[in-house]
Amino acid sequence: ELRLDKSGRRGKIVTIIDKLPNDENYLKELAKKLKAKCGAGGTYLVEDEFGKIEIQGNKIEVLRKLLKDEDVRIK
Repeated sequence: ELRLDKSGRRGKIVTIIDKLPNDENYLKELAKKLKAKCGAGGTYLVEDEFGKIEIQGNKIEVLRKLLKDEDVRIK
């Protein structure tokens, strides 16, 4: 799932990629690639069942293309 969020961030927008595999090494490497391609900061989080990546700013269109190139399926 690809979405924007700004709640609890003092009005700053982040793009969230949610429901990724819960594999810390995979998330770390994917986040590193995406941050470099977007030229933005971000982080990855390992949650109970899924992992997620947060990229600073409104990067939905850029991330949609990058994730398609990485063969990551998103809604």
